Amino acid sequence: MDVITIGDAMISLNPVTRGPMRYVNTFERKVGGAELNVAIGCSRLGLKTKWVSRLGNDEFGKVILNFTRGEGIDTSEVKLVDGYPTSVHFKEILEDGTGRTFYYRSNSPTTDLTKDDINETVLSGAKLLHVTGVFPAVDPNKNVELIKEAMKLAKKQNMLISLDPNIRLRLWSKEEAKAALKEFLPYVDILLIGIEEAEILYGTDDPDMIIAKSLDEGISYIAIKQGAEGSIGFYNGEKVVSPAVVPGKVVDTVGAGDGFDSGFIYGVLHGWSLEKTLHFANTVGSMVVSVSGDNEGLPYLDDLLVRMGEKESIER
Repeated sequence: MDVITIGDAMISLNPVTRGPMRYVNTFERKVGGAELNVAIGCSRLGLKTKWVSRLGNDEFGKVILNFTRGEGIDTSEVKLVDGYPTSVHFKEILEDGTGRTFYYRSNSPTTDLTKDDINETVLSGAKLLHVTGVFPAVDPNKNVELIKEAMKLAKKQNMLISLDPNIRLRLWSKEEAKAALKEFLPYVDILLIGIEEAEILYGTDDPDMIIAKSLDEGISYIAIKQGAEGSIGFYNGEKVVSPAVVPGKVVDTVGAGDGFDSGFIYGVLHGWSLEKTLHFANTVGSMVVSVSGDNEGLPYLDDLLVRMGEKESIER
């Protein structure tokens, strides 16, 4: 196993037409969730991936489970549980590809997931544990401690730990997010952070200050995601500014950060240079925003190599 991630997943209802959601009458059923998106992104790139979660024992839960299996992800630690509805979220997409998300995920099935379910056997043999700030925000009173326990077990097994703060202010406040994520930082090897998240976590949007504060926490790899401005990385004394890979057209920006994460993780696990890893991750993010949906645009490795000009595409 290369990558393990822990978290909630949802049925994602995407609008068929663009504009304010109050005027949208038709939605398409898709699957979403930050941790699951990263698992899918890693799996499509060829990494062996496991996702740990709970889903409602209902039709939506079965849709997500079957979809995840179809992506080649190990779902041995995903269970359908009674008494909890599978989470749902509705997306609003505006003409420029940006938008908002409206969550219906209280009484999440992951409430059934406890620290007893996260043990050395579950994490055994993996190279990296990926966590985000989304799952802790679903139930802060329980999930913050659950993730900390997972991190401790991962460290005990010499696994790398990557963290995407992925702060969702519809789920918890800035103060709650900062307090919880600060507890995670001492265990983190790879920080994948956006500028707005850095402002909440560190109180600064200056990349050099973000790097300095992360180094103070003992973090080795630092990747600062800047969207259309590209990314900035730091590792082992080297700072790299990587320009954005311009997409053909921005269709839907949701999932771009998760795509970047999967690309960066791939580069780290393959021992690539920081420059190559950042460019690879930027390219994944660029491909994601060109497709509607949370994870539909996450590329397979062959398609990504074609996009990067490292492989020839034969159309006919």
